[in-house]
Amino acid sequence: MIIPGLLLGLYAQIKLTSAYNHYVRVPAESGLTGAQAAREILDQSGLHDVPVGEVGGHLTDHYDPIKKALFLSSENYHGRSLAALGVAAHETGHALQQQAAYAPMKIRQTIAPVASIATNAAMWISFLGYFAGLSFLRSIIGFAIIVFLIIAVFQLVTLPVEYDASRRAKGQLLRLGLVSNREQAAVGQVLNAAALTYVAAMVSSLFTLLHLIMIARGNDRD
Repeated sequence: MIIPGLLLGLYAQIKLTSAYNHYVRVPAESGLTGAQAAREILDQSGLHDVPVGEVGGHLTDHYDPIKKALFLSSENYHGRSLAALGVAAHETGHALQQQAAYAPMKIRQTIAPVASIATNAAMWISFLGYFAGLSFLRSIIGFAIIVFLIIAVFQLVTLPVEYDASRRAKGQLLRLGLVSNREQAAVGQVLNAAALTYVAAMVSSLFTLLHLIMIARGNDRD
């Protein structure tokens, strides 16, 4: 049950790495850095108060809806590649979602604290279950199902949020002339590969949940 999700997750990560590593070496015709592109989109959307900051790590780019701030990894903050512009634009898409009160994003924000607790609990369940065996998992099966149900719901809500952010990103990049029509497909490949990782996470959580439900049904038959 768990293996298909793991394989899809591995495939999604390979696809993202391949697309990003390819287009991070392809300079954008505009010559803009990721930070400059993000700033342009935000300013043109009236979001002058949303700062664009630099953060360490690889592909650690994110938008913080609580701080209302956008953070780009160093390679995308300073990078002038199509990959950098695509990632930066995607994160600005989340800022635009918050500005528009996009319903799925509001739902995700609401359940995010509970999902974070559930994710931590899931790590412990997986760790202890690995060493203690199936008998331990059966003893806490009800709790485990609730934990992974929360994670699955969160992942399900995350999908439209991420796909919509990419849609907004591609639209803004073209509308503002930050990428040309020739570059549109390349940026789309990077964004689609990134979105696939969220699909993989959702599938993995659903398969894990189904696996736990089957264990619970086995307990009932016992």
